[in-house]
Amino acid sequence: MSAPTAARTPEHTPARAPTRTPTRRLAGLLDRRPGLRLAALLAAPMTWLVLAYLGSLTVLLLSAFWTTNAFTSAVEQRWTVDNFRSLLTDPQYRTVAVRTLGIAVSVTVIDAVVALPMAFFIARVARPGSRRLLLVAVLTPLWAGYLVKAYAWWVMLSHGGVLDWVTAPFGGHSPGFGVPAVVMVLAYLWLPYMVLPLCTAFGQLPDSLLAAAADLGAGPWRTLRTVVLPLARPALIAGSVFTFSLSLGDYLTVQIVGGTTSMLGNVIASNVTLNLPLAAAVSCVPVLLIVGYLLAVRRTGALDSL
Repeated sequence: MSAPTAARTPEHTPARAPTRTPTRRLAGLLDRRPGLRLAALLAAPMTWLVLAYLGSLTVLLLSAFWTTNAFTSAVEQRWTVDNFRSLLTDPQYRTVAVRTLGIAVSVTVIDAVVALPMAFFIARVARPGSRRLLLVAVLTPLWAGYLVKAYAWWVMLSHGGVLDWVTAPFGGHSPGFGVPAVVMVLAYLWLPYMVLPLCTAFGQLPDSLLAAAADLGAGPWRTLRTVVLPLARPALIAGSVFTFSLSLGDYLTVQIVGGTTSMLGNVIASNVTLNLPLAAAVSCVPVLLIVGYLLAVRRTGALDSL
């Protein structure tokens, strides 16, 4: 009679190979091919960019070549260049475009002049505790609604408002409503977008560079001109992109404090329901201005340092 066979223990059981599920195979493929992994990560945002942004711009450009029925104002997909011809030949549109460009440039320049010393003081001079409070003060206007801030300025600029009350003892008065009021309000609204990147740039300045400039005999203004500003140039360019583009597309501020002044945004808004192809053609103007500004900035090489 043969001896009983010893019971097989789990230690003697041969290990099974892990099951290659589709998820494991996909993970292994992505691990072996970094390029494919990067493409998978960017697929969703790039699809959204192409469909939602570039697609909408394409439809906008195409609709600018359509026309409307003179009696019903219905859009007719009949190809024409009359909308662009009106933009080039009508002096009213040229005046509005030049005024909008001038307002955007003025707002950008004012914000840069105001933000440079403010950001330098916050980043390099103020104590850490005060620096946090100052940054909160800069960000506080962003917490309020756009219309709340715009109407607050309407109250201050109106006849008998705060500015009239403050400047009356010195013989001054409020500038009232118009282009100066629009520039003033837009410069206030977009100032944080210029201050924040400059604060970051000034905070990253090496102390050794400032000390070396002082050792070589450079005064404060020369140090600012030859050391600080060149290093802060990319941040200044980044802030100017925000202030310039936001000012070009604004139309609510000019409705509130602009008086009879109009900008491209107002022309677009007034023609959306009456003449949609003309509104699309006018919308191409700020898009071209922003693209031209970005190309000009790119040629300077400032965007490469961001």
